[in-house]
This record gives sequence, structure tokens and C-alpha cells, in this order.
Amino acid sequence: MTLYRNATYLKLFAAQVIALTGTGISTIAIALLAYQLAGAQAGSVLGIALALKMVAYVVVAPLMGGIAHRLPRRRWMIGMDLLRAALLCSLPFIQSIEQLYLLIFLINACAASFKPLYQGVIADLLPDPQNYTRALAMFRIAYDMENILSPALAALLLMIASYNQLFFLNSFTFIVSALLLLASSFPAAAASDRLAGVGHNLLFGLKSYLATPRLRGLLALYMGVSAASAMVIVNTVVYVQGELAGHDVETAQAMLAVGAGSVLAALLLPRALQRWHSRSLMLGGGWLLALAMLAGVLHPNYTGLLLLWFVLGVGLAVVQTPSGQLITASCQGADRTAFFAANFSLSHSCWFFSYLLAGLLGTQLGLSVTFALLALLIAVSVYTASRLWPRHEPHQLNHHHDATAHHHPHIHDAHHQHHHHPDDEPRDAKTPHVHHHQHRPMQHSHSFVIDTHHPHWPEPQGGR
Repeated sequence: MTLYRNATYLKLFAAQVIALTGTGISTIAIALLAYQLAGAQAGSVLGIALALKMVAYVVVAPLMGGIAHRLPRRRWMIGMDLLRAALLCSLPFIQSIEQLYLLIFLINACAASFKPLYQGVIADLLPDPQNYTRALAMFRIAYDMENILSPALAALLLMIASYNQLFFLNSFTFIVSALLLLASSFPAAAASDRLAGVGHNLLFGLKSYLATPRLRGLLALYMGVSAASAMVIVNTVVYVQGELAGHDVETAQAMLAVGAGSVLAALLLPRALQRWHSRSLMLGGGWLLALAMLAGVLHPNYTGLLLLWFVLGVGLAVVQTPSGQLITASCQGADRTAFFAANFSLSHSCWFFSYLLAGLLGTQLGLSVTFALLALLIAVSVYTASRLWPRHEPHQLNHHHDATAHHHPHIHDAHHQHHHHPDDEPRDAKTPHVHHHQHRPMQHSHSFVIDTHHPHWPEPQGGR
């Protein structure tokens, strides 16, 4: 089935786009609410709110990854949409900055509980690699278009409504998203073989992610991505209006240039990934970010800045768009949400650091020095990724298993070949079943990911 004939995918994509649009609109409304509550201190209030958003992502996502395999996915995601709708409806009635902080944290905690599950469902729904790659590109385009269109849409709505009414509009978008999820048929989640305690499960995704060489490389790339995007988000207005004496329109156009570059790259990536390995493309995108950031040291004029920001948009999309495919290839189906949650948490910890760094360097050392230092940080990140992510990854890895005995759901596969008593159920070896069983020591080769039977990556045999 082609991507655009998959009714469930189309409903899920529509739900995501509608929710993204509402969230973009309410972001403007939150800035206006902060100004009403704090006046001239609104900037610092928004800075703390943004930090709380990152804290929610970093803390909640891995907790969700640890328990997601035990949750009913559709009902949980609908619940998170409805809870966000209720929290947004309460924003117009708050009376203090502390209440704003609490609601911002709770809303983004819901987002951190929703997105890894959503990513896992999409990966299960689209097993064909080409369809999944196209879906990742479409989500990247939707994200960038939201960044471009939501401010303009918010400006139009504010001509006929108060900013408080925008919160109710965002609430309505989450209700629509919940209804679309309710009308969707989710694929069955793969049976998990993780029966260990809560503590083990909470850390499983983070440990497994960091034990996978290519994903350690991806995390290093995210450090570079976060530095580049933080420079854009934090310092575009400073550069355009402070250094170039521009106005609001020029600031918006500069942000538009980033989105345009990202959308163009996302449109071309599915075909490019058929010709080149994702490692080469993603590292190339990272070096493009470093070079564009370094060019900012030359203090470009407005036209030059638009070109640099466009190139940054291309680099950001080239690095980020294939990441879902990389994560999916690095885990078992039942563990996808745990891996996506780990990626969500670890990547946003990079953004937390980069937002603070871009703002502090820009204020204390000036933008030219900030361009140079962030270019260096990106270059170090990309070089580190190239060392962590092996250039030649064999499809199958030869590895050794020690003798072990344990108890978990399993089928009869490469790791489970044993006889059952005739009276035992189920008799079908391909049906998941649970009993205490033993594994003999063995040496074999197969496509390798970190899971219950493979908690450690095998030592490389030969060169890189």
C-alpha cells in the first residue's frame, strides 16, 4: 500500500498537523500572556518557561519509554490530547507567573508522554522503508511549515480575537486530534519480552540507546543541530534588528528562509536516501551547518544572512529527517517507544544547553564571537559523530552468548529452540509464551540490536 492510500497514516498525520498548528498559535499567545503578567520582565519569564519545557521533555520522556510497552497506546495518546486541551483552557484564568510555569511544564509533560508513542506507532504502521522515509520527510515539512505559517495565522486571528481566545482554539485542535486518533485503527504492538522491574524498564531505553554506536553518533549530531537551531531561534531578532537595523518583517523573512531550506531538503531526501547511506548524508548535513555558522563571522548583510539561514535550514533537515529511520533500524519492534523516548529526552537536553549557550554568548561576547564558537562546537560534534558511528557497519554481527537462565515472553527463534511437554500450552512455537528456560553458551551471527538477549554491543572485529 502506498503512503497516501494508508487511511490510518493520513488520519495520524492530519492529527499531528492540526495539533502542531494550534500549538504554534498558542506559542504567540503565551508570549502575550507573559507580557501581561510580567511587563518588561516578560523575556526572562519566557526564558524560564522555555527551560521548563526542555526539563519536561528530558525528564518525562524516558519515564514514558520505561512503561510504554505496558500501556494501551491509542487510549493513552487520546488521554494526553484531552489533558492538554483541558490545561490550555485554564491558561486564560491564571493570576500569577508561578501558575504559568506550572501549566507550561504540565502541557509539555503531556507532549513528552505523547510523541514517543506516536513515533513508535508510525514506525509499526509503515514497515516498508520507502514509505517510512517519505513519512519522516512529510513530518519534517509539516513541522517547518508550522513554524512559518503559525505566526502569520496568529497575527490574522488577533485582528478579530483576543490572545486568550487563541488558547481555546489550541484546545479545540487537540480535541480534533483526539477524535482522529479515536477513528484510527492502530497496528498491534509487538509483544515485549521485558518483565524486569520498573527501575530496569525506566533505564532500558537510555542504556540501550547509548550502547548502540550509531545512536551515540546521532546524539553527537544532535548537539550540532541544537547549536545551529538555537542560534537561529535566540539570535535572529538580535542580528536583524540590532546589527542590521531591520524590522519585524525582515526578522520574519529570515525565519522563513530557514524553513524554506528545511522544506526543500526534506522534499529531496527520500530520493537521496535511496542513493546514499544515511551516515554520509547526515554527516554531510552536519558539516554544512558548521560551514554556514562559520560564515556568520564575516558579518553578512541582510541578503547574505538570508542565504546563510537558508543553508542552515537545509543542514538541519538533512541531519534530522533520517533520524527516525535510524532509530527504527536500531531496535526491536517492541522496544521502539523506549528508544524514541530516549532520543527525545537526550536530544532535548542538547537543546536545553544550546539555548542557554547561544543567549549567554550573544549577550556577553557579541554575535561574531558567538558564530565562531558555535561553529567550533558544531564541527567538534560532527567529528565526534563520525568517530562514534562506524563507517562500515556489517549487516550481521558475530557475537558470543554466555549460558543464562531466565523467564520472559518468547517464541521459538534463533535464541529459543527447546522442547515443550506435550501437555504445555501453547503448542504453537510461534505464539508468544512464558516459562523459565535456559540458554546454552553459543557463538552466532545475525542482525544485531540491543535488547533483552543482547545488553551489550559486541567488540568490533577488525578496523573501522
